[in-house]
Amino acid sequence: MTVITRFAPSPTGKLHVGNIRTALVCWMAARAEGGRFLLRLDDTDRARSTEENVVAIRRDLEWLGLVPEGEVRQSDRFALYEAAFETLHAAGRVYPCHESEEELSIKRKVALGRGLPPIYDRAALKLSAEERQKLEADGIRPHWRFRLDAAPIEWTDLIRGPQHFEGAALSDPVVRRADGSWLYLLPSVIDDIDMKISHVVRGEDHVSNTAVQIQMFEALGANIPNFAHMALLVGADGKLSKREGAIGVEAIRTDGIEPQALLGLLARIGTSEPVVPIAAPEDLLPGFAFPHMGRAPARFDSTELEQLNAKTLHLLPYAAVKDRLPGGVDETIWLAIRPNLATVADAQAALVAIEGPITAPDLAPEDRAFCAEAATAAASLDWAEAPWIGLVGVLKASTGRKGKALFLPLRLALTGRDHGPEMAALLPLIGRDRAIARLRLAAGLA
Repeated sequence: MTVITRFAPSPTGKLHVGNIRTALVCWMAARAEGGRFLLRLDDTDRARSTEENVVAIRRDLEWLGLVPEGEVRQSDRFALYEAAFETLHAAGRVYPCHESEEELSIKRKVALGRGLPPIYDRAALKLSAEERQKLEADGIRPHWRFRLDAAPIEWTDLIRGPQHFEGAALSDPVVRRADGSWLYLLPSVIDDIDMKISHVVRGEDHVSNTAVQIQMFEALGANIPNFAHMALLVGADGKLSKREGAIGVEAIRTDGIEPQALLGLLARIGTSEPVVPIAAPEDLLPGFAFPHMGRAPARFDSTELEQLNAKTLHLLPYAAVKDRLPGGVDETIWLAIRPNLATVADAQAALVAIEGPITAPDLAPEDRAFCAEAATAAASLDWAEAPWIGLVGVLKASTGRKGKALFLPLRLALTGRDHGPEMAALLPLIGRDRAIARLRLAAGLA
């Protein structure tokens, strides 16, 4: 069986990390088996869906490296839905209902008051043809429900294991509104059949929808796909939402987070696998398996993402970042400064430490004298061979300094900062003349 998955966002808003986690697992499930990953834009809500959001979804997926191998839009597929609907209507599996939302609300409250489940009572099925005609003559257009069988519904979920629902305990779902527009359940099934989806991956809040949709697959004479329902992703304040801009993909990208860091975190939180930095999305494929995913909510932590981003950046080759680096940062400089960066934007400050200009540090008199001695030593070094090792070796022998007393004044004088990349890699990039000038400046001799 060819594994085919689909990511099905609604372009009524921008993607957030909860969406991306679903897209990522769909992508991994397909690619790990040499299958296909598809994009389905659920844009049947014409009032709220925008082309701007469609473009943003595509852009975010491309940025992440989760590029689909095909795309469909539900708004282009209404004829397909209509044909399947007529098939179900002819088979008696969909039926018209004329109750208003107010009437349905009263029915639900009465059922709950009697200690009964608030499921639809199928009163519409008891209407005669004449009664239905009178309602429609009075201008009351029907909405449509899918008629469920009372039989048990069972499947083995790839994450949650065996699942069981009693068809008789479920309410016949509304699949079409009175204005003719579609709700989610039926078009999704029709699309999955047409697109030959083998694995449906989504959040655990869709488990009861799956029970209903299994009967829809059966009613349309189709094979039932595999289902994997992931535990929900949660943040510090509970369930993630499209409206939480702080965890939106666009905001994360603006903050300098690498796509590999976001993928690396989302792929492993809530699983039995450790979170590790990756250089490319393909690094996540070995060992991917649905049974590794747990049922407890997976907590998304922005601090953990920032920490992972730094580790991820330290793996990236020059070719992966060169278009985003400031002018003057070549591969040699990148390899020198990379271990101390938290984001690519930090490369600018590292470049200043190399090329300057820097401000003379405010040193104690004894440290200024030490820098004067260091300037003299630097002038006599062989700069072709490990100048940093040579410089500290000479100064350690001549001054008796060691540890912080030896290294910190030199770093401050040479870079203007008390932290940064390894000086052994940095000093050759600063160069002989610039290093001597900076040491003399720090000593008050310039």
